[in-house]
Amino acid sequence: MVDEHVRERVLDAADRLYYARGIQSVGMDELRLVSGVSLKGLYGVFPSKAAIVLEVLDRRHALWTHGVTERVARETAPREKLLAIYDFLADWFLDDTFRGCGFINAFAELGSIAPAVAQRAREHKAGFQEYVARLVAAAGADPALAPQLSILAEGAQTTAAIAGTGEAAGHARRAAGILIDAAMPA
Repeated sequence: MVDEHVRERVLDAADRLYYARGIQSVGMDELRLVSGVSLKGLYGVFPSKAAIVLEVLDRRHALWTHGVTERVARETAPREKLLAIYDFLADWFLDDTFRGCGFINAFAELGSIAPAVAQRAREHKAGFQEYVARLVAAAGADPALAPQLSILAEGAQTTAAIAGTGEAAGHARRAAGILIDAAMPA
């Protein structure tokens, strides 16, 4: 029987450490120390570091999905729903712990050597693109708008992480507004 409290402690610690410093730089001994779970207990819950990484990514996916959909749901007008994606990003970029997209980071670090990590990153990005496509369809806009808005969001995340400032969300929001206005029915 898996102790859910132990599982959550390990995942919380792994998420914080991996996101702050990278996956490969964090060893199992450090994860054991930070989580307060013995190495035996850690391996009793997770068969490998790879299993921990995939669960951390699954949690990040759930957090992202909840955050974006909750922010979009606050709006009623289709145009504002699309722009709310960038409002979510603006809030996220201001968080002191923001270090970019965990999926982009994990893919950059492990994508070429860990096919399961690359697959999770692809699934996450595809899920976001599908969500944006549904919002675009509900707005009655040209379907070509969806990948354009997705790319703006992805670029904003990378730019904000590298620049260390949240300004990219505002730039992306303004560009999205122009694209949305051009793609919306008259």
